[in-house]
Amino acid sequence: MTKLGLIDLEMLFLGIKNNGTFNEKNIENSELKRLGVGRILDSLASLKDRKMVTLNNDGSFSITDLAKYTLWNDQIPTWVKILRLLETKSFDIDSISNFLRKPESEITEEIEKLRKKQLILMSPLRQESKIIKMYEILPEGIEKIKKYKSLDFKATM
Repeated sequence: MTKLGLIDLEMLFLGIKNNGTFNEKNIENSELKRLGVGRILDSLASLKDRKMVTLNNDGSFSITDLAKYTLWNDQIPTWVKILRLLETKSFDIDSISNFLRKPESEITEEIEKLRKKQLILMSPLRQESKIIKMYEILPEGIEKIKKYKSLDFKATM
């Protein structure tokens, strides 16, 4: 399992939102257009090399099972998905819920368990007149996810 960058995550999520496929129109109508053609092509090439997307005959891209397995497979526990997501970047509950496509209540429950185990850290962040709880992975969380990856790899072998 390779670690995802933020652009990789956004690209894969675009495909997940569009039933597993996306094309240049989807990219153009998304937040990814801010990156420019070069960075988008580099990201697509990287994802293709890592076998996370495939190029279809019509020029669109499909998300592979490997990519779905990273964050969107129902067999992966939610706590693992949260840690994998936070390995990419710090997020608030809304973003985590959105990326994982899970109800906020389920995410909140899992995050509290992870916080109590001291695998993630909550930091309050003031945005405009609101305080938002941002979550980030701690070194212990990174170690836990590495152990899970090696167990997961042995299980699949």
